[in-house]
Amino acid sequence: MNMMQTFPAATLSTDRPLSIAILAMGGQGGGVLADWIVALAENQGFVAQTTSVPGVAQRTGATIYYLELIKARPGETPVLSLMPTPGDVDIVIAAELMEAGRSVIRGLVTPEKTLLIASTHRSFAVGEKEKPGDGIGNPEVVVSATDFAAKKTIAFDMDTLATRNGSVVSSALFGALAASKALPFSREAFEATIKAGGKGIEASLKAFGAAYDRAGKGENDRLSATPKKRLDALPDKAGHPVLDRLLSRIRAEFPADAHAMLFAGVKTLTEFQDPAYADDYLTRVKALHEADRAHGGAEKDFAFTVQAAKYVAIAMAYDDVIRVADLKTRGTRFERVKKEVGVKAGQLLYTTEYMHPRMEEVCGTLPKALGQWIEASPRLFAFLNRRIDKGRRVRTNTLFWFAGLYTVSALRRFRRGSLRHHVEMRHMEAWIATARTVLPDNYDLAVEVLGNRRLVKGYSDTHSRGLSKFDRVMSALPLLKGREDGAAWMKRLRQAALLDEQGIALDGALKTVATL
Repeated sequence: MNMMQTFPAATLSTDRPLSIAILAMGGQGGGVLADWIVALAENQGFVAQTTSVPGVAQRTGATIYYLELIKARPGETPVLSLMPTPGDVDIVIAAELMEAGRSVIRGLVTPEKTLLIASTHRSFAVGEKEKPGDGIGNPEVVVSATDFAAKKTIAFDMDTLATRNGSVVSSALFGALAASKALPFSREAFEATIKAGGKGIEASLKAFGAAYDRAGKGENDRLSATPKKRLDALPDKAGHPVLDRLLSRIRAEFPADAHAMLFAGVKTLTEFQDPAYADDYLTRVKALHEADRAHGGAEKDFAFTVQAAKYVAIAMAYDDVIRVADLKTRGTRFERVKKEVGVKAGQLLYTTEYMHPRMEEVCGTLPKALGQWIEASPRLFAFLNRRIDKGRRVRTNTLFWFAGLYTVSALRRFRRGSLRHHVEMRHMEAWIATARTVLPDNYDLAVEVLGNRRLVKGYSDTHSRGLSKFDRVMSALPLLKGREDGAAWMKRLRQAALLDEQGIALDGALKTVATL
C-alpha cells in the first residue's frame, strides 16, 4: 500500500515588488549604495534582494545593481526577480550622465512609471577619449531623452556636491533618493542606515544632507553641448617681481580682448618651463599683434592676436618625454588617482603605466647636435631602436621607476638645448610665417591658419599623426588664398581632420576642395 504524505501548499505573495536599478562604475560606490538600500528596507520590515552584473574594464560599461523590495507579510513567500525587466523598473539611479542615457536605451526607463535619479557629471568613455577632436557625447541629447522617457527626473552634479563634502557620489545619490519620497521611509531612517555603516559616517551624512536639500528644490541642472570655458581675468599682481613684469607687459602691450588668453598662456608656459620662456612667448605674440594692427585688426576685435595668444602658447608647451615624466610624478596626480579609485585609509595604491618609447623620443631629449648625429646614422639608430622600441609597464609607485621618471623630469632646465625643442620651434616659426603671409590679403583665413595648430598634439605616434594631418590641411592653402570663403573651407578641413584618427573624412574634404 502506497501512502502519500501531503503538505500545505506554500502561499506565494501576489504583491508586486518595488524594483530599483543602479548603474555605477568602479569607485563610485554603487555596491555601497545597493547595500544601504537593502539594509534600509530590511530595517523597515521589508524583504530585499540585490544582484549585480558587472561591466567591463576601461570605462566601457557600468555595473548594474538590481534590487527588489517587498513588504514582508506573515505566511506569504515573496516572488523576486534577479534581473531588471525593460518597462518594469520603478527607480533608476545613474551615477554618471551617459549611464543615465544608456538606461534609457536599455529600456529600463519608461514614462509611465520610472523615476530617474542621475548625476550630471561626466566620466569620459574610451570611445570619447580616443577621437582626435572633441569626441565628447552631447549631454543635451541625453537630457532630452531622459526628460521624455522618465516619469520624473532628478538630475544635478552629485559628484561635485559629494566631493565638496568629502564623500563620494553614492552618498549624494542616497540623499536624492530620500528626497524623492519614492521609498516609504523617513529621512531619519535613511540617515540611520548610513550611521550603521561605521565608516566615513560624518562625510557621508554631509553629502547626503546636501543632496537631499538640493533635490528638494525641484530644479535640475541645465546642460550645454558646449560647456563654457572660463579664463581667469588678468590680476593686478602675481606676488613675484618677475611674474609681475609679465603681467605689466600684457597690460601695456596688448588690447584688452587678448588679456585673459595671454594670461592663460603665461601661466601655462611658466609652469611648462620658466618665466623667461613665458616672456619669449609674449615677444612672439607682440610681433603678431603689430601685424594684426597694421592690417585692420581693430575692426575685427583683434581676432588674429587672440588666436595667436592661444595657439602660440600651445605650440610652445609641446608634449615631450620631459613633460610626460613631470606629469606622471606629481603628487597632485597621485592624489587624483587615489580619489578616482576610492582608496580608503590604510590601503596601498599601486599604479602601472604603459609606456612605449621610441628612439625618436630618446633623440629628441638629447642635446641637438648629439640627437641629429644619431638620427643621421641609420645603422646606429636601428641598433639602439631595437633595444628601446618596446612596450614597458612602469610601476610609478616603486622607488626605481619613480626615481627614473623624476630624473627625466629634471631635464627641463636643459630642454631648450634639446633636438625636440629645435624641431618644434622651427616648425612653429614656419607656421607663424605662413599666417603672417596670408594676413594682408585674407584676414579671416590667416586666423584659421593659426587655428590649424590644434591638429598638432601629444607625442610619439600621436604627434606624428597630428603633424601629418596638419600638413595635409595646410596643403590646401594655395587653393583657398584667393577665395572669399577660404576661411570657411579651411575651418571645414580642420574639422574633418578631427573626426577620425585615420583621416578618412579629411581625404574626402580635400577632394572636394580640389574641385572648387
